[in-house]
Amino acid sequence: MAGALFGGAALGAAFGELLKAVLDVKDRAVKFKSILSDLAIKLEAIQPVFQEIEKLDRVLDRPVEETNSFIYRLRDAKELVLKCSKIKWWNYFKKPYYAKKLIDLENSLLKFFQMEVQALLSRDSRKILVVVNDIDEKLDRIGSSLGYGGQNSDLSICVGPCGVPGVPDFIIGMDAPLKELKMQLLKDGVSVVVLSAPGGCGKTTLAKMLCHDNEIIGSFRDNIFFVTVSETPNLKFIIQKVFQHKGYMVPEFQNDDDAINQLESLLKQIGTDPVLLVLDDVWSGSESLIQNFMFRVPGYKILVTSRFVFPRFDSTYKLELLNDKDAMALFRNSAFLPDGSSSVPDDLVNEIVKGCRGFPLALKVVGGSLRGQPEVVWRRTMKQWSEGQSIFDSNSELLKHLQTSLDALDEKIKECYLDLGSFPEDQRIPVSALMDLWVELYNLDEDGMHALANLHELSTRNLANLVFASKDASEVDGYYNEHFVMQHDLLRELAIHQSNDKPIELRRRLIMDIRGNELPKWSSEQLQQPIHARLLSVSTDETFSSSWYNMQLPEVEVLILNFRARNYFLPKFMEKMDQLKVLIITNYDFCPAEISNFPLLHSLSSIKRIRLEHVSISSLGISILELRNLHKISLVMCEIGEAFRNFPTQIPDMLPNLVEIDLDCCNDLVEFPVGLCEIVHLKKLSITNCHELDALPEELGKLASFRSAEISKVYKTARVA
Repeated sequence: MAGALFGGAALGAAFGELLKAVLDVKDRAVKFKSILSDLAIKLEAIQPVFQEIEKLDRVLDRPVEETNSFIYRLRDAKELVLKCSKIKWWNYFKKPYYAKKLIDLENSLLKFFQMEVQALLSRDSRKILVVVNDIDEKLDRIGSSLGYGGQNSDLSICVGPCGVPGVPDFIIGMDAPLKELKMQLLKDGVSVVVLSAPGGCGKTTLAKMLCHDNEIIGSFRDNIFFVTVSETPNLKFIIQKVFQHKGYMVPEFQNDDDAINQLESLLKQIGTDPVLLVLDDVWSGSESLIQNFMFRVPGYKILVTSRFVFPRFDSTYKLELLNDKDAMALFRNSAFLPDGSSSVPDDLVNEIVKGCRGFPLALKVVGGSLRGQPEVVWRRTMKQWSEGQSIFDSNSELLKHLQTSLDALDEKIKECYLDLGSFPEDQRIPVSALMDLWVELYNLDEDGMHALANLHELSTRNLANLVFASKDASEVDGYYNEHFVMQHDLLRELAIHQSNDKPIELRRRLIMDIRGNELPKWSSEQLQQPIHARLLSVSTDETFSSSWYNMQLPEVEVLILNFRARNYFLPKFMEKMDQLKVLIITNYDFCPAEISNFPLLHSLSSIKRIRLEHVSISSLGISILELRNLHKISLVMCEIGEAFRNFPTQIPDMLPNLVEIDLDCCNDLVEFPVGLCEIVHLKKLSITNCHELDALPEELGKLASFRSAEISKVYKTARVA
């Protein structure tokens, strides 16, 4: 079949001509450069497969006619690429037509080599394996007749459909993880180990290294099976590959149960050596697949690699990102010549490496893209990043690799993931804040259970980390002040990149990360055009002192203001946010911030939830009392001062919908404001970590609608006065 596939040299020649055409045209056809560059990468990756088939071609004699259709396909592809080079720059009508054709070509090539070629190679390999087995049996008989006894050759573990692929030539930072993973796998009583990390962290590389380790080979010998599972696994096909790998006739299974039973019988037959089955790239929802491969066979082990965490299995090894030293070594290997020489200044190299944030894939992709480039290209890359351009803008390979993790998400959970990019880099995200915005944006339940379930889902997929500030934090009591989310910088940047994939006026969420006083250009250009985002996040640092443009944001429902300052002015464009339902204001400075224009809040007639963190609310005053739709107010690490004193007796009428108050870490709260006890329809009150709170007023008994309260972690025990 291999000979058929290539028709002698005909198919190889056709492939070579296509690759040459793509490489020649991609730099000339500017309008199609990104698509052709991706196509060139895929063709170069496919090239080793042709070399393998040419080797098989020398062994097998197959008919040429079977390859003609694919030869014609390659020639048509070459003609398409050459046509693209002739399209003039001003011809905008033909660009989408030919761009789609190029993308379809790329997809068809990928599908062909993932399915048809692999199936053909598998058939040919099986035929060769039959011949090898026959020769092996004859050699055994000859050896026995000479008195040497039968002895199996120590064949390479890379041979066969379930053979272990080779490892990269350059590996860094994996010695300690290899030792730890091996120790975990070889423990008595451990049958399944899940190797988990985000995409691009080196899980598969570590699994390959484990299989090539001398101690592992010594234990499992030729009973190591390496199977790539992928997103849509086929149980029967995987088991057929195992049979084929061991040189057995591949059975036709009646159903999945039959396949499982026959695999169990095979594993018990194949010898006294234990068995290691590696299931690479297992996706969420495939726990049952792993369980189908679990048998009570002595010494039988399963290693699973996944971007997700499977709590059903006890043993999980989480692969960490590279430290600074290893990250630099990996980057230099990708970016510089073998001797390590470079004219690029060290400080610039350090900044680029820092921008890759320890992700092996990012370090290799970015390093490769800068290899051999002049210093000005390096500085341009750094400048783009410093101006807010994403690392993904210039590295489509990295984006595509991590994109698959997002494509697997339910649409609502994906939206929740993208919302995480609205909070500052390297800061803990309060779960209670996320719940506020998700209740209003996605109509999630107010008790937080669905929101917490979504966060657990993101955590199991390594897209976020759910952490607790204390060991006794509960997940089921309805109070979440001890719950936080942490996210790796690169994953946050991915969320922002995904949110920015449409024009400004069409984005669902608008994220403004302002450094100094440099407002984005579009914020002034869009003055006369409304922006239709539902969520707006604005982050500023301590040097920000500019005036805001009067942007039109009529559909914003959630406004998140992140800043680091002692004094802060609310953006005046808030006054026109008629649909605003959630306002989250967070100060990340060491001291509480004074907000000078709190009265601006009275214009927010639709506001339902306000969360203020690390601000002084002494001037909040009457502003809050004019918000008739206010449902919940949260004050975290706020300086209360005189804010709640001398409230008018008409509070219940002025705040008819206020049903929840959350006070956390408000250290100058000495006594609970008696005026708030007039809100008789209040249903939920949480007071946590308010160390100076001394007493609770008797008037709390007026709260006829009261359902639940949390009074915890106060330095002085709160008592009823």
